Amino acid sequence: MSNLRLIARLDIKGSNLIKGVQLEGLRVMGDPNEFALRYYHQGADELIFMDIVASLYGRNNLSKIIKKVTNNIFIPITVGGGIRSIDDATEILRSGADKVAINTAAVLNPNLISNISQKFGNQCVVLSIEAKKINQNSWQVYTHSGRERTDLNVVDWAVQGVSKGAGEILVTSVDREGTRKGFDVELVKAISSVVRVPIIASGGMGKPEDLLTVVQDGGADAIAMADILHYKHSDINTIRNFAEQVGLGVRHHESPISHNH
Repeated sequence: MSNLRLIARLDIKGSNLIKGVQLEGLRVMGDPNEFALRYYHQGADELIFMDIVASLYGRNNLSKIIKKVTNNIFIPITVGGGIRSIDDATEILRSGADKVAINTAAVLNPNLISNISQKFGNQCVVLSIEAKKINQNSWQVYTHSGRERTDLNVVDWAVQGVSKGAGEILVTSVDREGTRKGFDVELVKAISSVVRVPIIASGGMGKPEDLLTVVQDGGADAIAMADILHYKHSDINTIRNFAEQVGLGVRHHESPISHNH
């Protein structure tokens, strides 16, 4: 397995970074640029920006934010929310994003995955899955930032998405999101055991130790963190050091801040 990637996730509404619990009860945290820069300097491997109201309004508004962010941040950036067409994907990638994440539009039109993948390569396409647990070993796909239930089974949908050309899967446990109770390890494991693309686990990280089970037992290749970072319960340096101590492979980071000797 390649090194575990530590990813900061920023959910955006309008021009603000926001944070919810189970994707509801959203609280404004501040300027996404400031947070993005902070996580970059802490040594994040990647950033994920999600426009969480875009699927309701049918428009992703992040290109301005991304253009600004990429002026001084030089790590891979994934952007999701309201990407409904090749044109939308093109605009986001032209703004400086490296990958697009699609959820609602992919559920409505699975061929969108293949279309974007064929044009830009599957490494650019992240299938974003919002999952709610139905019973012991079964999860349902939700769209519109966890608001709309579909009749899709999460594991079946992951397999279909990868066959259509998704190069990566971001799986968010709606039940765990913002709760700080740890990841839904069984959910991640159910997906990682049937697909051969990297899985990013999202939703529930409350302390550095939470990453251990989702990587070792769940098979996650990356973890996306929001609450734990935004509220400063921990930081990426601390989490990286913990991962190293417990023997997980992580990337080594030179601080991006210039050293003057």
